Amino acid sequence: MTAVAKRQDMVVHQRDPLNAESPPEVLGAAMQTPLDAFYMRNHGPVPKLDASTWRLRVGGDVDCELELSLDKLQERFPPRELTATLQCAGNRRAGLIAVRDIPGEVPWRGGATGTASWRGVALRDVLAVAGLGSEAKYVAFLGADVSEEADPPQPFGASIPRHKAMAGEVLLAWQMNGRPLTPLHGAPLRVVVPGYIGARSVKWVTEITARAEPSENYFQASAYRLLTPELDPDLAPPGSGVALGAIAVNADILSPADGSTVAAGPIEIIGYAFAGGDRHIVRVDVSDDGGARWRQAELIDPPAPWAWRRWRVTFTLPQGRHQIVARAWDSAAATQPERAEHVWNPKGYANNAWPRVNVDAV
Repeated sequence: MTAVAKRQDMVVHQRDPLNAESPPEVLGAAMQTPLDAFYMRNHGPVPKLDASTWRLRVGGDVDCELELSLDKLQERFPPRELTATLQCAGNRRAGLIAVRDIPGEVPWRGGATGTASWRGVALRDVLAVAGLGSEAKYVAFLGADVSEEADPPQPFGASIPRHKAMAGEVLLAWQMNGRPLTPLHGAPLRVVVPGYIGARSVKWVTEITARAEPSENYFQASAYRLLTPELDPDLAPPGSGVALGAIAVNADILSPADGSTVAAGPIEIIGYAFAGGDRHIVRVDVSDDGGARWRQAELIDPPAPWAWRRWRVTFTLPQGRHQIVARAWDSAAATQPERAEHVWNPKGYANNAWPRVNVDAV
């Protein structure tokens, strides 16, 4: 396993556990996010695992239980590679905190997301050998990291529906952007669930279990759920609200920065847009007057099934204050809600309201 030092300009929200997001200028520079700038979301200490002794166990409602070393996994199953965007469910939470405080949650801006090329084996291929039982409606993952956010402390876990688990895009990955996974990103093996919130892409995975019901793990049953505004997350019983899965259409403005001063005249506006599930971005509109008039942006990246599309557009700004806003459209003709007030929720998830940037042109 190779170590990759993180950039000094990462936006660090917590050091224990480590939670940091990518600087916006890096996200706008290329389709794939460099390893040294890829965001990190952790709920506990990074586990120290020895790849030579690590084992993956596959069990539950299966015909044949499996125990696989990394070498056996790589030898037994054909490798697959795909480019996919991962995005934290709390990405852009800062916009919801500006509406109403959300205590105890990481105040992510727009950099809790990134796109990488992942190499591994298809989860579908492993499950085909194990043989899913007829009652196995969900597939659960368990990591080696232990979090004290749960009471009592427990390893991080998640589950996805059977139909998603058996889709070919879900990977058990050991490589990222052409390099072996680092400990920070889940080495020796992690799950990559394209189109779903990042929390379902469990790092340091040690167990895969076929089940009749969703995982009872704290991070599936309680943490990553969309609650109604009146609910107190500390009092909501497990199973409250909606379990988060496919990501809603979203976009953010990477440049210029909110509150910045720019030279009057032509200015290039850059951002990204992403749609989860099996949807993709088809259009991005940008306005320099708060949404009164719109112009279509150029989509920089070619369409890819599980990846974002960066975009750009140039406006000529006269002197004065301007509010730049953006909205993306996906292949299901869905677009973003206008205001963060419309999507506020007590855990600060899934903020896909129009991004807004105020600049002064001088």
